[in-house]
Amino acid sequence: MTAYDSATHLRIALDGGVLGITLDKPKKRNALDDDMVEHLLGVLTDAERDETVRVITIEGEGEHFCSGFDIVGRNAGEDRPRIGSIQRRLPSQTHRLVPLLATVQTPVVAKVRGWAAGIGLHLVLACDFAVVADDARLWEPFLARGFTPDSGGTWMLPRRIGEARAREMLLLNRVVTGAEGAEWGMVHRAVPGADLDAATAEVVEVLGNGPTVSIGLTKWMLAAGGSHTFQEALRNEALAMELSSRSEDFKEG
Repeated sequence: MTAYDSATHLRIALDGGVLGITLDKPKKRNALDDDMVEHLLGVLTDAERDETVRVITIEGEGEHFCSGFDIVGRNAGEDRPRIGSIQRRLPSQTHRLVPLLATVQTPVVAKVRGWAAGIGLHLVLACDFAVVADDARLWEPFLARGFTPDSGGTWMLPRRIGEARAREMLLLNRVVTGAEGAEWGMVHRAVPGADLDAATAEVVEVLGNGPTVSIGLTKWMLAAGGSHTFQEALRNEALAMELSSRSEDFKEG
């Protein structure tokens, strides 16, 4: 089995340089489970090294993108997790997945309809571009369920939409529509649901036909810039310019 093979509740397809990932558990609104996370880690790791992959897309099967993590399913068996299991598990699972999605040098585009909640929303925030239906529902459900956020929500949200709005979503459990998310700068673009496929395809086409090396290096600099000084950013720009100017894309351009 290769990383690009589909797995239970995950459909993976490589078509003309576009690696499509579909979360395929519609009866549970595409909630993630441990096996799905593990397979996604392998897919993204392999895609980053694969020069034939120019764009990665991620979407949900059916009416929703992803409703979060399937906690009920994890705790359904007789063997209940021991105290401390969450703290031990997260660093090797979802706390690897979201940063990998954000830093993989291949551009990633999310197509979002219906609910994007919890880690589902954090997957959206980690993508380079998120095209969402204007009636999509973006939600941080953690405090409404009596526990605390994970998978980077408290770090990404305030940086994307500001601290006041992040507090409203995280502490007051406000559900934000796709249209509001676009207005706030949380997502790239919101469109009517009927236009979602076409609007996403437009972004994918631009990225797929773009200068792959330069896109990857620019994504790397954007990700690193949040923790770097101005001088460190300039140093990275000099390195990236040296590399990109030797690429076939630059010669063509």
